Amino acid sequence: MPPARRSAPAAADSPRRSAYERFRPPQAGRATALHAGAWWLWALGLATAASRTTNPLVLGLIVGVAGFVVAARRTDAPWARSYGAFLKLGLVVIGLRLVFSMLLGSSIPGSHTLFALPEVPLPAWAQGIRFGGRVTAEQLVFSFYDGAKLAALLVCVGAANALANPSRLLKSLPAALYEAGVAVVVAMTFAPNLVADVVRLRTARRLRGRPTGGIKAVLQIGLPVLEGALERSVAVAASMDARGYGRTAAVPSAVRHTTTVLTLGGLLGMCAGTYGLLAAQGAAYGLPVLGLGAALALAGLRLGGRRSVRTRYRPDRWGMRAWLVAGSGAAVAGLLIHAGGVDPAGLHPGVVPLVAPSLPLWPAAAVLIGLLPAFVAPVPPKEASQ
Repeated sequence: MPPARRSAPAAADSPRRSAYERFRPPQAGRATALHAGAWWLWALGLATAASRTTNPLVLGLIVGVAGFVVAARRTDAPWARSYGAFLKLGLVVIGLRLVFSMLLGSSIPGSHTLFALPEVPLPAWAQGIRFGGRVTAEQLVFSFYDGAKLAALLVCVGAANALANPSRLLKSLPAALYEAGVAVVVAMTFAPNLVADVVRLRTARRLRGRPTGGIKAVLQIGLPVLEGALERSVAVAASMDARGYGRTAAVPSAVRHTTTVLTLGGLLGMCAGTYGLLAAQGAAYGLPVLGLGAALALAGLRLGGRRSVRTRYRPDRWGMRAWLVAGSGAAVAGLLIHAGGVDPAGLHPGVVPLVAPSLPLWPAAAVLIGLLPAFVAPVPPKEASQ
């Protein structure tokens, strides 16, 4: 009897352990790496949510969610260090927005005067514009809300840059967009590589006992950074030329013309459908036109892919974890859009009269859905080994 009692819990625990092992995120590797497009869709979902609100508490929560996921799932690659630079850039944007509001004034009426700047008289043709004058608390709060929204958008883009591997993202693009995708990926990786070069050169100067701050140090660091960027560009161009980049297959002219018509028509349909969804009276036709435009654009991309003769080695797979990561960002965007119609005052606090913003509960809970990638995405090697 006693051995039977000891074996029963062990048999009951084994299915539980196997279910936990199946749910546990795997170690990130060549076969288990998350699709780079999933990270961008997640970040774009957070950016869409940030664009629907000016509440600084909700925007701060979105930035915190993005920062937590980046801290939990970024690697040691050079592009993974760009999140801090985008965060600092967001703070600079807020500061510039406040400075321009103080210098150029604002259309927001206010009764709480903080101080007055010397006003410069402008000619008659510059009516409606002023330089200097009275600065009110209402206009500064409005400018802060506006700058915080743009800063949150930049932080979301920085999160995507820090998490998505640019080379894997380029491999996942449709064949028809490969040439344009190269330019886009190079543009997206410029900021991360620039940050990595600056960090490397500042570390080297610090080890040699040289100053790393001040205008002189910045000028001495800037030239090697630009030189390194030029050398990388030449090396990339040489490697692409050696691999036969730019070769295209011969396709009939009818196929080329059909591809152009489908792609342009699809893009115009998507623009018209998006405008219909945003307009007050166009919601009835906006969604069908958007779906038709997307179908035409996908058909054009499918035909345009015939011109590409390149092959893919081990293409990234879009698995269940990629669906969960991208779906969490889409859920945050959809719920915040819905909240904007249900409770617009909670997402857009007023400044006239000046009131303190409050945190709307269920939109804040919706933003927390964006934390899902921190628990389902593959674990970076440095974290998995601990």
